Amino acid sequence: MLHGIRTVMIFVDDPEAAARWWGDIFAAEVKLDVNGASVYAWLDLGGLELGFHPASPEANPHGASTVPYWPVEDLDTERQRLLTAGCTHHRGPLAVEPGRRVCQLVDLFGTVFGLDGP
Repeated sequence: MLHGIRTVMIFVDDPEAAARWWGDIFAAEVKLDVNGASVYAWLDLGGLELGFHPASPEANPHGASTVPYWPVEDLDTERQRLLTAGCTHHRGPLAVEPGRRVCQLVDLFGTVFGLDGP
């Protein structure tokens, strides 16, 4: 039986730099697992592991993951905070139902992610 999401893994060129940037956004500790030439870096966000793995054209192409959406209290405020932190606009905001909107941004490492909230 499936029980919800434990890990969201994102494929990037520089896992440690991506994890450190997101660590600043979430005010979370960055954890590193160095294994040879590869580095896996992650954050523990209240039971969700946000992981960053080296991209490779053959096994793990850049941008090959699904788009995670983060719930927010105020979409406009959080969107502006992330744009100020270096993200770029991708899509939206779009109204999906009364009182709920979504948008997508791209982080400094090319990862598309979404925000979901009023």
